[in-house]
Amino acid sequence: MKDTPEIAAARIEVERSRAGVMAIAHEIQERLSPKTLAKGAWEGAKEKGANLAEDAVDVVRSRPLAATGVVAAITMFLAREPLIDLAGRIADGVGEKKKKKTVNSRKTPRKKALNEDDTEKAA
Repeated sequence: MKDTPEIAAARIEVERSRAGVMAIAHEIQERLSPKTLAKGAWEGAKEKGANLAEDAVDVVRSRPLAATGVVAAITMFLAREPLIDLAGRIADGVGEKKKKKTVNSRKTPRKKALNEDDTEKAA
């Protein structure tokens, strides 16, 4: 049985359409592959990070004192435990120095008074 020219043309059109659908399916498969998705996510994250860094640099340039204050506040928050320990040690050290000074200042006048009494007795 011979195909008519219309049937032959239809078969050619079907083959062309099938090839087009297969090409689209391969393209979709490539776009949805884990490797391509991961690469796209990585590129997007790098671009977003670069944009954020540029914005941060611009903000710091426009308001350096405010930026310094924010960084100092964050640093103090993150280092709060060591800073509290340091403040406690400093406060304890100051308290001990005061105690030593008051004890020493009390001893000195007594020694002078005793020395004066000894001099009076000797005379």
